[in-house]
Amino acid sequence: MSRIGKLPISIPAGVEVKVNDSVVSVKGPLGELTQQVDPLIEVAVEDATIEVKRNGESKREKSMHGLYRSLINNMVEGVSKGYEIKLELVGVGYRAEVLPDNVLDLVLGFAHHTYLQLPAEVKVEALSDKRSTPSVTLKSHDKQLIGQVAAKIRSFRKPEPYKGKGIKFAGEVLRRKAGKAAGK
Repeated sequence: MSRIGKLPISIPAGVEVKVNDSVVSVKGPLGELTQQVDPLIEVAVEDATIEVKRNGESKREKSMHGLYRSLINNMVEGVSKGYEIKLELVGVGYRAEVLPDNVLDLVLGFAHHTYLQLPAEVKVEALSDKRSTPSVTLKSHDKQLIGQVAAKIRSFRKPEPYKGKGIKFAGEVLRRKAGKAAGK
């Protein structure tokens, strides 16, 4: 049996879980999320826990068991605590600014500004202190969406291996390469 799939999910106070046919909806203080569940997987809400069960032993059912348990757990955690991702802009002149209507304006060493319209579910905060590297903090209740937005922002200027310039996740360790060998 799936080790992850058989773990029960505890429902914190203030979170409401409903299961209709094969749709699981989770509502909490930070928002509401829904997830379509494969018909091979059964979701049961008992007391203050959620149990994810499978009917058979086929390879597909086994793989879906742990997946849907993780997705539902992320939904419960997201509507109760929320998720936060911090990105750092490493490079001379790199800046970030939040414009009205949830638009992120990035200056990344190109001849033009890079603009990104963020979804309404994602809250963004840009910090540009004189003494530290500029950073962008993303907050949301949807783990999948916030990860996708962070990956999109990082794709504008991935960190390069020689000087480490670019957009990186906070705490990410970059693998650096040595430059050209010194001349004789």
